[in-house]
Amino acid sequence: MIYKHFETNKIDLTAGKIILFYGKNNGLKNETLKNLIGKKYKKTLYEEKEILENSSQFLDKILNRSLFDAEEAIIIKRASDKIFDLVNEIASKSIEDLIIIINSENLEKRSKLRSFFERSKKEVCMAFYPDNEQTLIKIASNFFKERNIPVSFSDINLLVNKSGGDRGNLLNELEKIETYTKNGKKLCSETILKLTNLFENHDISILVDNCLSKNKNKIIKILNENNFTGEDSIAIVKIFLSKSKRILNLINQFEKNNNINLTIASAQPPIFWKDKDITKQQIYKWNSKEIKKILYKLSEIEFLIKKDSKNSLNIICDFILNLTHEKINNYA
Repeated sequence: MIYKHFETNKIDLTAGKIILFYGKNNGLKNETLKNLIGKKYKKTLYEEKEILENSSQFLDKILNRSLFDAEEAIIIKRASDKIFDLVNEIASKSIEDLIIIINSENLEKRSKLRSFFERSKKEVCMAFYPDNEQTLIKIASNFFKERNIPVSFSDINLLVNKSGGDRGNLLNELEKIETYTKNGKKLCSETILKLTNLFENHDISILVDNCLSKNKNKIIKILNENNFTGEDSIAIVKIFLSKSKRILNLINQFEKNNNINLTIASAQPPIFWKDKDITKQQIYKWNSKEIKKILYKLSEIEFLIKKDSKNSLNIICDFILNLTHEKINNYA
C-alpha cells in the first residue's frame, strides 16, 4: 500500500503496522517519522545487521510483548532485501501497540522488499526522493529571514548545493550557523564554508576514533544519530586510513619503548591534549598486525565503494559493525 509522506494522518496505527521508508531524503524521513509517531511511542533503533545476527531473539521480543509494555516504534536502519524473509514472517503475525519502520536507502523497482510493501493491502510503503532546489532554497531563506540573519543568495545556493537534496543535511548546516551567530558574530561566505566543512568532518572523525578504540556502544549511537549518506563513505574510508596509519606508527613505537607516555609525547605531528586519552586507548586495543589487516581491508573497501556506489554506505557500515564485534580475524 503506497502512501505519500504528507498522508501520515490517513494511516491507522492502532492495530500495529510495518512501514517501509525508502529513499535518500533522511531529513524528510525524520520529519515524517515525527509526524507519524510523535511522543506517544517509545523509539528503539536497530541496524539491519544486528537484527539478522539475532533474528530469533528479535522475533521473540516483538511477538511476546507484555500487555503492560509501552507502545513502541522500532526503526531498522539501512535495511535491504536481506531482511525480506524476516519482514514477511512478522507481517504474517499479529502485533499490537508496536510499529516497525523499515528504513532503506534507494530500492530498485525489482526489490523484493519494495514490491512486497507496494502490493500489500495492509503494510505501508513511502518513498522519499531528494528535495528539489526550490524547496531547499525556501527552507533556507525562511530560516535566515525568521532569525534576521543577513545572507546573500549565493550563500544560500552554496548551502543548498552542499545538502545533496536532503533537507536533513541542510537543517544540520543551518543549526551550525545559528549557533555561530548567537554571540553576535557576523556571517560571510568564507565563514559559511569553514563551518560546513567542519561539520562534515567532525562526526566522521569521532566515528573513526571510537571504532579504533572499540567503543561499541558509542559507535552504534553515532550511526543511529547521524544521517551519513553514500557520499560520506569515501570520506569515512579516507579518514579511517589516515588515522589507522598514524596509530600503526604509534603502536610500532610503543612496542619498541613500552612507554605509553613517551610514545604520545614524541608523536609527530604532536597529539593535542584532548585527543591523548582516546589515542592511548587505541594503542592498547590493537597490535601492529591487526592494524595492518584493517589497512588492507580499507583498501579493498575503497575499491568496492567506487565500484558499487549505490551500496557504499552499507559496505562501510558492515565493516564498522564487524569491528565492533571484534571480527578483525575475518580480515586475514
